[in-house]
Amino acid sequence: MNTSAETGILIIGANQSGVQLAISLRATGFTESITLLGEEDHRPYQRPALSKEFLQDKIDKERLIFRSNEYWEENNIRLVKGVRIERIEKNDDGSGVAYGAGQEFAFRRLALAVGARPRHLDLPGATLEGVTYLRNADDALALKAMIGSVTDAVVVGGGFIGLEAACSLHDLGKNVTVLEYGPRLIGRAVGEETAAFFLEQHRSRGVNIVLDARMKQFVGKDGKLSGIELEDGTVIPAQLVIVGIGVIPNTELAAVLGLDINNGIVVDKHAVASDGTTIAIGDVANIPNPIPGSPADERIRLESVNNAIEHAKIAAYSLVGQPEAYAGIPWFWSNQGDLKLQIAGLTLGYDSTVIRQDPEKKKFSVLYYRGDNIIAADCVNAPLDFMAVRSALSRNQNIPADLAADISQPLKKLAVDLEVTR
Repeated sequence: MNTSAETGILIIGANQSGVQLAISLRATGFTESITLLGEEDHRPYQRPALSKEFLQDKIDKERLIFRSNEYWEENNIRLVKGVRIERIEKNDDGSGVAYGAGQEFAFRRLALAVGARPRHLDLPGATLEGVTYLRNADDALALKAMIGSVTDAVVVGGGFIGLEAACSLHDLGKNVTVLEYGPRLIGRAVGEETAAFFLEQHRSRGVNIVLDARMKQFVGKDGKLSGIELEDGTVIPAQLVIVGIGVIPNTELAAVLGLDINNGIVVDKHAVASDGTTIAIGDVANIPNPIPGSPADERIRLESVNNAIEHAKIAAYSLVGQPEAYAGIPWFWSNQGDLKLQIAGLTLGYDSTVIRQDPEKKKFSVLYYRGDNIIAADCVNAPLDFMAVRSALSRNQNIPADLAADISQPLKKLAVDLEVTR
């Protein structure tokens, strides 16, 4: 087994949060060695475009790469590709050794940026050629290799990734059906009004969407997929299926270390896990709600680029002994064909909404209120609404509901200072 020299910080996970942590550590003046270790045999890359521009051949793989090889060398960041860590031995002071692929990686401090993996659909026929998932670059490359021979495609799951992929396939000329188990689209992320808007828009473009879908099995011949059979006996033709039914946080290493786990690795407001030394960031971390004024015991796990970046910055401060609390307004986005959805804030506990709509410009915004106070917004093709709400939430301002409904009024001009309890 090969043993490497001890590194100051070992970051397991060369994804958005892992890369940002390495960059942020150097920005703070941290001078010890950093090892950034990734399971994939690719240079660290951006994932959001995999289901959109990359799948449609609008950009090539080089456009996805975060940083050049020269950057890592010049900043004394050792990039290790294609290694899966199988075991970690850790001391009470935070130091230890990680083992994987016949190698040992000694460290003074450990950071887990291990992300999440696709939730698999357990149905008969799931191993047929043509049943796929879309989470990483290899998934996207495999999909691109299949698409040319596909006429009919099915996407299982009406969340962000599923709808983005469905739009990409539709734009490539495929017959596309979306099968959503729940009663509406994007059920975990948006309210009923926004879900209904996307349903109408996608159907009007020719994407077949089936809600409350109950699947029985994948069907095929000679090992190749030919369709999906529903419980009512309907068979939907498909030479390609993309399953996008959510993800499972990768907590296996945390379990080996004895860390607290609850829908992810439980961390405090400084990104520190229950042992007091291990850092956990990004999609895998279960964090205190970062919105100022949130209940002390309210916890969430956020799957977004913005969270990966901001949480990594907080972790960097913790690692250099300058801890700062993670506080801010979460935001998300999803590009689905010509519809750009931007979300500011979290809708937890909302009790009323205000809709702003301009059908001619395909602009649509839903503002969420708890009592008289705005707490979040879904904005489609309405970037000024999104920026206004995000700014208001960040500045502890309110946008009065009775004025917000007037679409002729820019929301930015309606924001007022107010002591708001959120």
